[in-house]
Amino acid sequence: MAASRLFSRGSWPEARRIAEVLRAETVGGALLLAAAVLALAWANSPWSGAYHDLSQVRAGPSSWHLDLTLAQWAADGLLAVFFFVAGLELKREFVAGDLRDPRRAALPVAAAVGGMAVPALIFAAVASRSGGALVGWAIPTATDIAFALAVLSVISTHLPSSLRTFLLTLAVVDDLLAIAIIAVFYTSALHLIPLLLALVPIALFGVLVQRRVRSWWLLLPLAAVAWGLVHASGIHATVAGVLLAFTVPVRSRDGASHGPAESFEHRWRPISAGVAVPVFAFFAAGVSVADAGGIGSALTNTVTLAVVAGLVLGKVAGITGSTWLVQRFTRAQLADGLSWWDVTGLGLLGGVGFTVSLLIGELAFGAGTERDGYAKIGVLVGSLVAALLAMVVLRLRNRHYRRLCEQEQVDSDRDGIPDVYQRDPA
Repeated sequence: MAASRLFSRGSWPEARRIAEVLRAETVGGALLLAAAVLALAWANSPWSGAYHDLSQVRAGPSSWHLDLTLAQWAADGLLAVFFFVAGLELKREFVAGDLRDPRRAALPVAAAVGGMAVPALIFAAVASRSGGALVGWAIPTATDIAFALAVLSVISTHLPSSLRTFLLTLAVVDDLLAIAIIAVFYTSALHLIPLLLALVPIALFGVLVQRRVRSWWLLLPLAAVAWGLVHASGIHATVAGVLLAFTVPVRSRDGASHGPAESFEHRWRPISAGVAVPVFAFFAAGVSVADAGGIGSALTNTVTLAVVAGLVLGKVAGITGSTWLVQRFTRAQLADGLSWWDVTGLGLLGGVGFTVSLLIGELAFGAGTERDGYAKIGVLVGSLVAALLAMVVLRLRNRHYRRLCEQEQVDSDRDGIPDVYQRDPA
């Protein structure tokens, strides 16, 4: 039996779909970056008081334990939309995408696990000398796909579609692992009755979408009730978004080209990338350097150093190391034309963490606390360093990517499908 190829070319429909997703995420990454820069500038300006006052404005019914600040609504409410879209994407990848093949799924799943375990271990090693800091061990474990793809757009690289697919799947898988970590390790008090009650609207939502009901006036209230009950249970409310996404069927019964999951994703991805995540970034990234004791003190703090080390060193070591282990203990080999520098570049891009890392920092240390401020600075600095290193590595490979892309995009029969996919569909 011939050896399988790591990062081999997927099917043409999957490559085309991934390209569409990446274009949408790139725009979201630009909005995310703009929101973060605006928050940082405002929080460190003479008008910083107005920024913090805006973050603490309360809204919502207090009788339902939903009298939350705007910053809390962004973290608990808007990010539920983000995780709903991530859940849809993950389910589609494993049910109808190329990753329904366990051999293809093994690599990004292993890389995601390694890309979370190694940063956590590095964080723990650095933070062990600071009492109470270990609670933030999960901060550098997540990859922000919007930011990572924004970096790719700046590089203007001809990255092969197989590597792009790997990066997207890696980020989605570690988002799911991150939400599992949040649910298990960052739930301080669990109330079983609201949690059990939440299963009722989730089940009703699932029944309706299984019956192909698309009426927003039925589905949105059920989703809101499920979110509220999960929030009341003590588990972070974003878990509701993932649970709801998993109830949406992927395949269409009538043979239509777009199943319910794809339709839901098409409708909600612009809201997630264009509104939910940038608004969360605006409220989460606004850390005052002066409150952290100045830039020198902030950059030398143990929490800051632990987060930076986890993102910059841990991610690339975990992702690259896991990929090497898959090759070492299986018959798999890198696809023709690719090298370990490609894998290293992707590993560095995996260190571009933001959305989920900021969320875990708030849950670990408490929003607005001194250590949360250090964690935010660590996330921002670590993501910036990882992005710059990734740009160096991938630009060095840019000429090779361009040559490889030109070979794959030859379409001599003008049928809209690159000939390479027709010759070798797998």
